[in-house]
Amino acid sequence: MTRAFIFPGQGSQAVGMGLALSESFGAARLVFEEVDEALKQKLSKLIFEGPESDLTLTENAQPALMAVSIAALRVLESEGGWRLADKASYVAGHSLGEYSALAAAGALDLSDAARLLKLRGQAMQKAVPVGEGAMAALLGPDLEQVQKIAKQAADDTKLICGVANDNSPGQVVVSGAKAAVERAIAIAAEQGVKRSVMLPVSAPFHCALMQPAADAMEEALAKAAIRQPAVPVVANVTAQPTSDAATIAKLLVSQVTATVRWRESILTMKSLGVAKTYELGAGKVLAGLVKRIDKEIEASSVGAPADVETALKALS
Repeated sequence: MTRAFIFPGQGSQAVGMGLALSESFGAARLVFEEVDEALKQKLSKLIFEGPESDLTLTENAQPALMAVSIAALRVLESEGGWRLADKASYVAGHSLGEYSALAAAGALDLSDAARLLKLRGQAMQKAVPVGEGAMAALLGPDLEQVQKIAKQAADDTKLICGVANDNSPGQVVVSGAKAAVERAIAIAAEQGVKRSVMLPVSAPFHCALMQPAADAMEEALAKAAIRQPAVPVVANVTAQPTSDAATIAKLLVSQVTATVRWRESILTMKSLGVAKTYELGAGKVLAGLVKRIDKEIEASSVGAPADVETALKALS
């Protein structure tokens, strides 16, 4: 069976995530210790104990989620006696999860991934003053309809509004200036969209307003050591697999302002033979999206000791 390991993005964080893994497995503890050392910050204490308000800050949530994902992977590898490339043919991650995927596949060192995500979180937060940007999930319409809604909202307000995430059929997220996003919700309602939800985020991710953050990441990634991954990564920006280090760096820069093409990424992996996905890290958001995108793909999540046991049996 062809498998993919996938890695969650922001919004999946919760105080206490990864704690049971850390208490049960030395391989997980080593990951949290290395991330703490890389950031010169006791991030693990924040992950395990909170407060939630600090963990939710973008600059903390991004490296924290990556740490939990890699902890889950390292536990599977150490307990199973194998490496990722022995069991998975592709990796992919949602937004910041793409960095987790690259660290999992050996394209980035764990410490470098943590530092890059800390910087990415800080740069994204600084790009737009709090309160000026917004994001909203439009539930029901397809990508093409939401693209038209976002364009009309941008034209009406002369402000930025675009598609940030194409998550699954019927779940598309828009991002941009607050007034433009509010206009998009109004247009959606006029067109019969039954539900739109403003998201509790501190900045409008994955839209043109994030260009200052993209510039900061371009500078940082130019100095980063990126290697060929052990298996191809299916990139958010293209929804296609790549193994070229220079291309990976360029796509990570583009990713800051571009649409996360998650629905297409899953369909691409299916077309390449993937029949089972394992979501490694906090929460079960991606497993839920996979099931909505294509019911034929098996999806499971690994974030707690009990999940490890189940996954190891399935992967043996």
